[in-house]
Amino acid sequence: MASGAGLALCGQALVVRGGSRFLATSTASSDDDSLFTYDCSSAEKKSQENKGEHGPPGDQGTDTILASTFSESGSYFALTDDSKRLILFRTKPWQCLSVRTVARRCTALTFTASEEKVLVADKSGDVYSFSVLEPHGCGKLELGHLSMLLDVAVSPDDRFVLTADRDEKIRVSWAMAPYCIESFCLGHTEFVSRIAVLPDHPELLLSSSGDCTLRLWEYRHGRELHCCHLPSLQELAEPWGDKRFAASRITYWARESCVALLCDCVPVVYIFQLDAPRQQLLYRQQVTFQHRVWDVAFEETQGLWVLQDCREAPLVLCRPVDGQWQSVPENASVKKVCARLHENWAVLEGSTGADDGFSSLYKATFDNMTTYLKKKEQRLQQQKRRRNPSPGPNGQTKRVRP
Repeated sequence: MASGAGLALCGQALVVRGGSRFLATSTASSDDDSLFTYDCSSAEKKSQENKGEHGPPGDQGTDTILASTFSESGSYFALTDDSKRLILFRTKPWQCLSVRTVARRCTALTFTASEEKVLVADKSGDVYSFSVLEPHGCGKLELGHLSMLLDVAVSPDDRFVLTADRDEKIRVSWAMAPYCIESFCLGHTEFVSRIAVLPDHPELLLSSSGDCTLRLWEYRHGRELHCCHLPSLQELAEPWGDKRFAASRITYWARESCVALLCDCVPVVYIFQLDAPRQQLLYRQQVTFQHRVWDVAFEETQGLWVLQDCREAPLVLCRPVDGQWQSVPENASVKKVCARLHENWAVLEGSTGADDGFSSLYKATFDNMTTYLKKKEQRLQQQKRRRNPSPGPNGQTKRVRP
């Protein structure tokens, strides 16, 4: 899974992560110069005794942050790292509340809408819940898949837990009784990389996959409403046109009903408009960038923040201007945040040039038929030579005994 640079936004609180570190600041253009930084390598290490089936002794990981998220109100922030730890923070003011051990390396996490629990999905296909109110409490196994989980989400009313796995499935489970499955959303033909429940349309779900599609679902009944094939949307012949790619981020702007989609190896951001009454997605535009884009996130009051691999301008703010999305000139807010990142560029240096995290998840294909036909042709040629031997040196055909 990808573990490069990431961006998280809630209100005016902004977090940028890279490697084992993250920094938190504000997008407000006021004189608020508060800055909080944290390095997971300095966090409490878990005991390596009695590891059992969870890994061999000495498997301490690299402290690289694998996933992070805000709670809905922005009061809490949580992350998981490569050392199998869940670290919980309070954000007002910033303070580390706890460092807890998880069973296996995690791929995604989310807070419940009530902010009472953090749900953590891992590579073995399990989802554990950890209490926020009791920040040192142990995790509880909630549900499991037979395949690696890639994303987890909850419905806005906390009634359902939605999980996406490597085997093309999206499962909708009851939160109070996760063994009760409400539905499956089936239709993807590759791993499901990202899912997102729309907060202002809580019955709708967005999903993306290694099959290069973005799909809209009515998830309680597992009904697909719309499917967008991303390769058909490319406006120009680009060098990445024949590549497979999956979305590394789906973000939604409720104010304008806009969806932004970032793919792992394509230097563009796709913009869609949600037409809720007609239950479909309308493609609007693709915004191209000169530098590699690490992550994107909407801020409800300003627009789309884009984190890119450029030390001089690590963050770009995009807004619709006359119906077209484009980067806006640097205002006080953008200048302040970019200056912060420029001063702390070491946080992002390890992410420069990092490979995408989805290439190993695609189905492996083996063309056994070609090998079979080749060997069959060789056998037929050998049989033909035995039946029709070539003439000897005196022009006589050498007979083969029956």
